[in-house]
Order: sequence, then C-alpha cells, then structure tokens
Amino acid sequence: MTELVVRRLLVDMEAPIARHWCAGDAFRTALFNALSMSFPFGEQFFIDSVRNGFKELEPEQQERFRAEVQGFVGRGHAPPPAQPVQRAPRQAGAGQHWEPRAKARLKLMEGQDVRHWLGITAANEHFTAIFAEFLLANTDLLGEQDQRLKTLWLWHSAEESEHKTTAFDLYQALGGSHAWRLTWMRRVTVFFLTDVLRQTARNLHEDGTLWKWSTRKSGASFLFGQRGLLRLTYKPWREYFRRDFHPDQQESGASQQWLAANGDQFVPVRG
Repeated sequence: MTELVVRRLLVDMEAPIARHWCAGDAFRTALFNALSMSFPFGEQFFIDSVRNGFKELEPEQQERFRAEVQGFVGRGHAPPPAQPVQRAPRQAGAGQHWEPRAKARLKLMEGQDVRHWLGITAANEHFTAIFAEFLLANTDLLGEQDQRLKTLWLWHSAEESEHKTTAFDLYQALGGSHAWRLTWMRRVTVFFLTDVLRQTARNLHEDGTLWKWSTRKSGASFLFGQRGLLRLTYKPWREYFRRDFHPDQQESGASQQWLAANGDQFVPVRG
C-alpha cells in the first residue's frame, strides 16, 4: 500500500495573479486555468468514489486499504491554502464553463454500482498521473513569471503521481471487470479532452487571444511539438488498455525527487 502523507503547501495565493502567469504564454495559461477549474467538483467525486468503494470491502480488505484511503480523502479535504490551485483561475479572471456540464453527467451516476464510480475515478487518475510526470519532467514549461503557481503545480503533480494507484486498486479489489475498466477509460478520454479544450477556448476568448496567430502557434507546439503534451503522453495513456496494466508500472521517480528536494515548500499535516 502507498503511504499518503497529507501536506499543507506554504504558498501565499492572496496576491494578484498575472494575466498570463504561465511563461507569459496565453495558451498555456488558459490550458492550466482550464485544468484547475475541474478540481473542485472532480476531487469531490473521486473522494466519494474511494470512500464508498472502501465501505464495500470485506473487513480484512478494509484493514489493508484503511491508511491509504484516509490519506487520499485527507488530501482532498486539506484546509486552505493547501488547495490554492482551485482559486488561481478566478483570480486571473477566467469564467467557469466546465463544471455545469460535468455535474450533469455525474448526476447520471447516482445509484450506480460503486465499481463504475471507481472505474471513472481510476481513468481520471491515470490522466492526472501521466500529466503529472510530463510536467515534472518539463518544469521549464511553467516559466518563471509566477514562482507561487509554478511551485503549486509541481506540488500538485507530485501528489497526483503518489496516489495514482488508490482508485485502481479498490476497483480491482471489488472485482471490477477489465472490459468496464477499458470502457470507462474510452469515455473519460472523450469527455476529458472535449471539456478541457472547450474550457481552454473559452478562457482564450475571454482573454481576447483566441484568434491570435501566436496563440495557435503556441498551442500546436505545446500539444504536438518535440516536447508536446499529447505526443509524450500518448504511449503511457495507451498502456492503460493492457490486461496486465497497473499504475505502479509507470515512472513516478520525478514525484519523489521533487518532494525530497522541496521539503521547505510544505509541511506535513498528518500521515
């Protein structure tokens, strides 16, 4: 089992955030802001999935997962400023257009078998884990304009990589099928990519930079260039479809290294 330490990030997010805080780049700023907008309602769904899945385990299995589940839930409910990433887009002036669509879809999950909830959570956690490893390996893409937000995103990425196995292992422990695991990954892929690109476009529209050539050039480079996000994460995304896949098979060393090297940026709340 993974030991999940709950940490409080020592970052002051009260000061104003620059319009293009991410390397002075409109596209990257809009994309990261879009991702931030998914966290409040997304994290609550993940917490509910893991908590309810834990309740369905046999007593001896609960003992195996208890500490890890407590850490997972504790991270999602850590007090401010441990979750300032959620406030960054609002301070930057971006409007929330993602949440209503996501909430409407999640409402359809009410009353469904908890394994479906965990299947969705495991798929999303795979997305966040491979994105986290990408970001931790390419920290310069965050630029130097706002060290607070750079630290915040790298800390968040490190923690995402740490707890990437929790929902997956619960799904397996409850007898979740391989077929449904793949089905939910396909569906989550469509919804996630559609939502993040739509919200990014809305953010750029509100910023007045959607139709600028520099924005499109930056977007193409960030997504498909030599170090492009989609280019470098496609292979680890595809590995999820193997029957013998487990999240621990994928690299997570960058997460451990960042946490070890940046211990002055956070304090443990509890283990």
